[in-house]
Amino acid sequence: MKMWEGRFSKALDSRVNDFNSSIRFDCRMYREDITGSIAHATMLGKCGIIEASEAELICKTLKEILADLDHGTLQFDPEAEDIHMFVESVLTERIGDTGKRLHTSRSRNDQVALDIHMYLKAQILELRTLVLRLIQTIVDKAAEHTKTVMPGYTHLQRAQPLTWGHYLMAYAQMFRRDIVRLEEIYEHTDVMPLGSCALAGTTYPIDRHMVAELLGFSQVSENSMDGVSDRDFVIELASALSICMMHLSRFSEEMILWCSSEFSFIELDDAFSTGSSIMPQKKNPDIAELVRGKTGRVYGDLTTLLTMMKGLPLAYNKDMQEDKEAIFDALDNTKMCLELFEAMLRTCTAHADVMRAAASGGFINATDCADYLVRRGLPFRTAYKIVGQLVAYCISNDKTLETLSLSEYKQISEVFEQGVYAAIDMNTCVANRKAFGGPCEESVLRQIASMRDFISAHTEE
Repeated sequence: MKMWEGRFSKALDSRVNDFNSSIRFDCRMYREDITGSIAHATMLGKCGIIEASEAELICKTLKEILADLDHGTLQFDPEAEDIHMFVESVLTERIGDTGKRLHTSRSRNDQVALDIHMYLKAQILELRTLVLRLIQTIVDKAAEHTKTVMPGYTHLQRAQPLTWGHYLMAYAQMFRRDIVRLEEIYEHTDVMPLGSCALAGTTYPIDRHMVAELLGFSQVSENSMDGVSDRDFVIELASALSICMMHLSRFSEEMILWCSSEFSFIELDDAFSTGSSIMPQKKNPDIAELVRGKTGRVYGDLTTLLTMMKGLPLAYNKDMQEDKEAIFDALDNTKMCLELFEAMLRTCTAHADVMRAAASGGFINATDCADYLVRRGLPFRTAYKIVGQLVAYCISNDKTLETLSLSEYKQISEVFEQGVYAAIDMNTCVANRKAFGGPCEESVLRQIASMRDFISAHTEE
């Protein structure tokens, strides 16, 4: 029997029951549901809304139900409508009518809102730990490669020289912003909605702030309609997960490129690669490819949430049941991708010699050659044109700027002197980029130190 059946004269169609039920996915919030109910029952007893002895019995039995679920001695009933009805029915089976008093001054509308707030608070903290761990791995890798020269790219064309360490720290900055976003969303999630009831609060003399304190919330929702209908925090989290996955996907795309034979900048560990069923020589970057693919899935979860909410009138609507599967899916996939990507990155090997050789091609020191002419008094646009002519000459004669003779330089411009060779040396090109945020070793070490401070500060919180 459904607990809400008093109004109805017909039994629920079995197909409607299956369609309506959410127990198969909201059962993962059983801890939050029971913990919230314990706090609610405690408050009811303290406020004299139910007898203190009844509150004690309810809390004692709820703790037993929680322990039974934790230990597997109690199984979820697939016929239950949702986790709330399941817990309440088990409670009532065990202690009779006293169990029916638990739902005084609350609705499933504010109950489920409480559960998802509590669940996502814990999930955000887990996500923060995973992202911080990834940043730590990036920083450790970067510290090993502050002198490993490689070509930087724009339009996927060789552009200017930098280091593998500087490249890695660019991704550290992206994930740093992900941490800041998660912490901001945590504040928005740290709002206690219980006591909003169905939409208009309650006539009982409840103490919502007591419940918030018992459950570790820093805020209480100020409007009962908003308390039950707000899912902004869910959408914000899905958005943050989508951005984080976008960062992982970009990183994955480059890892896929860098480990290909066309680049060979890195090699992935065998434990994080797969082979081919037909080509014995293959070593495929499947982890990176799956991360790239799952990014679209997380984007889809965000779109689901935005579309679900876009036309809903206040306050609660059954459409909002759809928020669980979408955010759960986004969370599960993002966490899995973060864990595997971090391990893949930590165990990969950088081929510094290959990176350095690649930096010697593609004329990525052309800008430095132009800067040399500027230091000798030429306007930059004039220097730019001269170096462009040099590059065209090199291409026609299968040479590089490093292999041109001084006489060949002077054929293009008499301003060139012997010092041009030091100016276009790759190590010099990187070392001279000393502007704040640049790729010189001192700058990268400063970035690493700043990021280590950030990790330490946010780990201690």
